Amino acid sequence: MPDNRMIVVGEKESFLVRVLVGKAQDARIGCEYVPCTVDAISKKLEGVTLITLYMDDSEILQDDVIHYLVDTMEEKGIQMIIIGEQRDLELMGGQIPEHLIYKIFPRPVDNAGYVKTVTEFFDKVQKGEFKKSILVVDDDPSYLGLVREWLKDDYKVFMANSGLQAIKWLGKNSVDLILLDHEMPVTTGPQVLEMLRSDEETKSIPVMFLTGKSDKESVMKVVALKPEGYFLKNIQREELLEKLEEFFILHR
Repeated sequence: MPDNRMIVVGEKESFLVRVLVGKAQDARIGCEYVPCTVDAISKKLEGVTLITLYMDDSEILQDDVIHYLVDTMEEKGIQMIIIGEQRDLELMGGQIPEHLIYKIFPRPVDNAGYVKTVTEFFDKVQKGEFKKSILVVDDDPSYLGLVREWLKDDYKVFMANSGLQAIKWLGKNSVDLILLDHEMPVTTGPQVLEMLRSDEETKSIPVMFLTGKSDKESVMKVVALKPEGYFLKNIQREELLEKLEEFFILHR
C-alpha cells in the first residue's frame, strides 16, 4: 500500500526508537528513523502522512525544527504522534496545534498500543477518512460528473442536482466546503446560500460559487453575496485543485 509511509523523528537513534521503527515495519508500514533537524526531515518527507516525534529525557526541540514541522504538516496534511515524558508532552502540546496531533503516548510507550494506533491511522488513510469533504451543487449532470472526476482522488465528493436536494442532504450531513452553482432554476444559488446562512447547523459551512458568467456585472453580483470565493465554470482541473488546496491550507 503506497500511502503507508511514516518517519520516526528523534534526537538519536536509540534502542527504543529502533524498536518502534521495527514494530511499524513488521506491520508492513514503510518506516525509518530521521534525525531531528530541518535538513534531515526535509529530505525524507516524500509520501509521508504520519510523523512520530520521540522525545528523550535530554531532548530540547529547537524552535526552527518546531516551526518547520508545524508549517510542513499544515501544508501537506501530515499528522503527528508524540511520545515523551509528561512534562515534554505538555510543552509540545502547547507548540503543536491540536488538529495536527493524532495521538500522544507517555513514556514508557506501550508498543502494542502504538502499533495498533499506527495501523488504524493508515487504515483510515486508505479509506479516505482524512480527506476534506466537498458538496458540489449544480443542475447540470454532465458538469457534476466532470467536477467529481477532477476532485475524487483528493477529496470526498458528494453531489446534489438542485438547491432543494442540497438543503435536504445537509439536514443530515455536513461537509468542509460547498461548491454552489449560482445560476440554477427553481431555487437559485443565492437563495440556497440565504437558507444555509439562516440555519444554525449550516451557517458556518464555507460556500464558493460556480458561475458561467465572467462579465464584470455578473461577477460583482456574485461577490456582493460575500461567499468564501467563486470559480468560473471554464476553470481548468489543475487550477481548481490548486485553488482548493490553497483554501483548505488557509482555513485549517
